[in-house]
This record gives sequence, C-alpha cells and structure tokens, in this order.
Amino acid sequence: MMDLKVNVGTIDKIARIGVGILLLVLAVMGIGTPWTWIGIVPLITGLAGRCPVYSLLGINTCGIKK
Repeated sequence: MMDLKVNVGTIDKIARIGVGILLLVLAVMGIGTPWTWIGIVPLITGLAGRCPVYSLLGINTCGIKK
C-alpha cells in the first residue's frame, strides 16, 4: 500500500510548482504541444507535498526523518 505522507521537500516543491506553472502557461498560450498540459501533475504534487511515485520508490526529499 502507498504511503501518502509528505515526501516532497521545499526545493523540490518550488521546482515542481515552477515547472508546472510554466508548462500550463505554455499550454494556455498554445505554445508547444498538447503534452504541455501535463504541467498539472507537477503543480498538484508540489502544492500537495506528496508524490505517489516517490512513495513507490521510497524517495523522500523532505527533511522529516522517519
């Protein structure tokens, strides 16, 4: 079962939110491909602080120790 605890650190969050916003702005402007709408994924995971893929792989960029 996946562990949905916070596993995305501050720098990771900032990067995800930045990339997500950039991709979504490009998608809205019609620049790039339809794949730029994938920016919603890093934006949501950055805002939520949780990444299901990180949970599956056992990665934790958050400073909280288990």
